Order: sequence, then C-alpha cells, then structure tokens
Amino acid sequence: MSEAGPAIAFDGKAYARALTTAPGVYRMFAADGALLYVGKAACLKARVTSYFNQGEHPPRIAAMVAQIAAIEVTATRTASEALLLENQLIKSLRPRYNVMLRDDKSYPYILLTREPTPRLAVHRGPRRRDGRYFGPYTSSGAVRETLDAMGKLFRLRSCEDSVFRNRSRPCLQYQIGRCSAPCVNFISADAYAETVRQATLFLEGRSDVLTGELGEQMERASAALEFEEAARLRDLLAAIRKVQARQYVDGQAAEMDVLACAIEQGAACVLLLSFRDGMNHGTRAFFPKLNGASGEDEVLSAFIAQYYGEHPPPRELVLGHAASDTDLLEVALSERSGRKVEIKTSVRADRARYLELAQRNARLALDQHVGSVASQRARLHALQELLGLPAPPRRMECFDISHTMGEATVASCVVFDAEGPLRAQYRRFNIADIAPGDDYAAMRQVLLRRFRNAGEADAVLPDVLLIDGGAGQLRQARDVLDELGAHGVQLVGVAKGAERRPGEETLIRPDGSSLRPGNESPALHLIQQLRDESHRFAITGHRGRRQKARQSSTLEEIPGVGPRRRASLLRHFGGLIGVRNAGVEDIARVPGIDAALAGRIYAALHGSSESGAR
Repeated sequence: MSEAGPAIAFDGKAYARALTTAPGVYRMFAADGALLYVGKAACLKARVTSYFNQGEHPPRIAAMVAQIAAIEVTATRTASEALLLENQLIKSLRPRYNVMLRDDKSYPYILLTREPTPRLAVHRGPRRRDGRYFGPYTSSGAVRETLDAMGKLFRLRSCEDSVFRNRSRPCLQYQIGRCSAPCVNFISADAYAETVRQATLFLEGRSDVLTGELGEQMERASAALEFEEAARLRDLLAAIRKVQARQYVDGQAAEMDVLACAIEQGAACVLLLSFRDGMNHGTRAFFPKLNGASGEDEVLSAFIAQYYGEHPPPRELVLGHAASDTDLLEVALSERSGRKVEIKTSVRADRARYLELAQRNARLALDQHVGSVASQRARLHALQELLGLPAPPRRMECFDISHTMGEATVASCVVFDAEGPLRAQYRRFNIADIAPGDDYAAMRQVLLRRFRNAGEADAVLPDVLLIDGGAGQLRQARDVLDELGAHGVQLVGVAKGAERRPGEETLIRPDGSSLRPGNESPALHLIQQLRDESHRFAITGHRGRRQKARQSSTLEEIPGVGPRRRASLLRHFGGLIGVRNAGVEDIARVPGIDAALAGRIYAALHGSSESGAR
C-alpha cells in the first residue's frame, strides 16, 4: 500500500471568492476536525476574505488562521438571524478561539400577575405565567430593593395563591403596612384595581404621569375637606418622588445598558449597569474567557452578541470602548427587538458619569477576580500536593445527601473547575425506592445514575470526586466506580471532626488511609468550599421537595373532592391538620359533603377502610 501524500494546504482566498454576499455564520476547523472559531458576518464573502488578505493580524488571529483546514458557512436571511445562530453555536460547541461568556444564571424579573387580585413577585426562568414582566434586573438585590419600595408605596399582595385563598384574617404584611389585605376584603376590588394601575405606571417608568394624577387627587380631597385622604396622597407623592430622584436618568424614562470593559493579566471583566424605564436595575460583573483575545473592542463585541442573544436589548447601549462590528450589531439587535437600538461611545452629562462609574467598578471587580483566581490556583496546587496527583485537578465534583428523618431525600452534585464553580453543571437527584434514612443506599443510587455512562469514550469524569461522609459512603462510591469502569478518578471522603468544627475534617482515601490537613491548609479550604456548596445545594433541593410534598394536599387524591369542596373543607377546619383531627360527623357538617363522602375522606386521611371509619 502506498503511503499517503502530504496534506494539501487550505486555500482560503479561493474558498472566499466563491462565497455569497448574504449575511450568515462561518465556522473554521483545524485539520483534526476541532472547531477553531465561530463568527457572524453581514457579508460572508467580505468577512471570510479579510482573514486571508495580506496584512498584520493580532497574534491570536494569526495563530488561528495558520491552523485553518476547512471552513463551513450558513447563510441567513438577516443579520439578526446570524447573531442568534452564532450565539447558539458558541454556547453549544465552545470553539477554541472565541471569547466565551460564562453566564450560567437566569435573570430575575418582577411579575405582576394577571388575575382578579394581582400579586407582585420575583420571577426567574421561562415566562409562561400570565401577567406583566418588568426587567430583567441584573441582580436579585435590585429586585428586592424595588419590591421593597413597591410594598411601601402601593401595598399590593405578594403571597402565594394558596395562602391568599385560605386567609381568614390579615397577615403580618398588613400589620407592618406592606399589604392592603385584599384576602379579607379590607380594600374594595375597585380600589385595589386602581392601586394596580398606579403600580404599573410606576414600573413602566411613567412616574411623572402618576405624580400628576396623585397631585390632582390630593387637591380634590383637600377641597372636599377629606384631610386624611389628602394626607395619605401627600405621603405617597413624597415617597414616589424620593425614589424617582434616586433612580432616574436625565429625568427621563431612559432604557439603556452601560458597558465597561477592563483587561489585565489575561483576564477580562465586563461590567453591566442597567436602566429600564428610567429605573436603575443595578450592576453585574461578567468575566468572559478570553481564549487569547486582548482588545476591549473584541471582548465587548463578543459580549454584546452572546448576552443579547439571550436577553432583550434596550434602546441604547453606552460603551466604554468602540466594539468591533458595531454597525452589524446595531442592525442585528434592531431586527431582533423590532425597534431601533443605538450603540454609543461618545456621551456627555449623566451618561458620561455613569460610564465613568462603570469603568471604575469594572477595574475594581477585575482586581478582585484576579486575586481570587490566583488564590484558587494556589489551592489547586496545594490539593495536588496533598493527594499526590500528577497535575492540578481540572474538574472536581462533590456529592451530598439531604433529608429529614428519611423524608424527601435529595442528592446533590456540584462541579468546580480551575476557575471555580460551574453552576450550569450542578445537578440534583430525587432519591426513591430506598429505606428511609439509608444514606449508603442513597449514595449508591446517585452515583449509579451519575456515572452510568462512565465506560463510554466521550464520558466526562472528574479528576477528584469528593464524598461528604465517612468510610461507609466512600466504600459505596468505590464499589460503584469499579462496577461501572470509571477509572482514573481520585476518590476522597470528607468526614467531619468530633465536634464538627471547620478545620478538623478528616480526609479518607479508598485504601483506608486518612489525612488531617488542618485549618491552615489551602487544600482543605478548597475541599470545604466544595463540601459546603454541595451541602447548600442539597439542602435547598430537599426543602423545596419537602415543601412541595406538604403543599400537595392528600385531599386532592380523594375521588369526589374537587377544588370547591377541598376549599370548603380547608376553610371550615382552618387547614389540613384541622380536617385530619375532625371526625366523620364533623366532616359531614361541611356544606356539600354527605355522610358517605365524609367517610371516604376520613378513611383516606387516616389510612383506614370506610367500614372502619363508620
């Protein structure tokens, strides 16, 4: 058999000459098939040609172009489609040379429900519930601050529907002046609807309209000698103007994001200062993975494309540095939002002050991040030495079990890499079909589910696997990994000290040996961080599962007891405990429930037969 000839070099110029001038996305591949880069273009032909023209390229781009062995393109109808497709491909394929936005959190909104008695609530995730959504806010703190102001100003209910329907007297929120108690009709339906309208104006940034209306109402009340109502309106006006003075930009209902970028020591920070409907929604710092990029313009361009591929863009973006592809981004964002989106770099007055504030905070956040990254690396090297690993671990996982006396058992898996937590890869497992409180069986079940594909070629395995527990839990983990063929994983059990004090943990190895690093060990600090995070994540999941189980009433499973009869029972006896404590005769006195149904309800709640109930 003849030997294969030398590989034919990729002729980028010839390839680009045959390309379309339509907008689209291009993907560049290395000789081994690895994806190097994903990019968008308003004109595919011009953009791809620019990589192969004579001239100086930044070192990162020059290194990438030298590796190109193939290019694939996907033409799109509009620049907006190209922006969305690029964002999807970057997130799913994670190319080697793209700037990557590590954004694994959903953003909070304020939800004003659409129902007879609307409520205000924080909302994350898909917007499936019927109502008005205001946001997104950059942090939960900004949402809490706004809701706190809304509670003082408008006193709308915030309780869940299940609580609202079953109240017989006002709750603490009414007592402290944060709710008008519509649950017990302390406010009429018309008055509550007017308050909802006023709150909507406030959240829409139309406080000037609202204050004008309130001023007119205050004057009418004063003229009619209704001084208490006039005083209430006066206080409401003063409170709204105080909030308005603190939060508004230029006295207008500005809708903009201010973006500042700082780069230092191979790390970058993009700080987002957000305004919606004129209100300050807070700030948030992002630390994208540069993959060799060194310019603020490229980082900001990648951030805008990826971030606003997931979130609705505002009317105005104010940037500390001009982004590359500014014209394309403006067109794509305008097409996506259905209105004109402007990207500005030269600003004055308040916008210039906000931009300077964002730039200063970006530098501060980056300094803290660089310091924490250096500390994280020191901890990784210390863990490598402590466990005798050939290299610092690149992926670490920790498992924990949480339950209350065996009820609603939940297992957690948290994942860290060299830079810290990978929250998008956290997992919870609901544990079933085990004896209540059997932590060994729970640990075995979750590990079997997590590592069931460990023997496959593309399986993702951790370098270090931490088990929150002693020798028994560690033995379960070792048996599961041996059974599933998960080799090369360093197992460590984390057992608490005698008095459960931090720093007194014992690290147990599969061979039975143990280590006591002590409270000064950076390696133990990293292990404690993983252990505490897995514990927090398990506890949160367990509490949610337990609360859900307790909120789903046993009454729902009884034939003949629909929503109306269930509500009558709970209202008559003051809750499910009262129904449980009632006899058959007492249940039969509830309107709509006869003796036969009362017997079935009693039997279902007490696990007895109907004849026994009688």
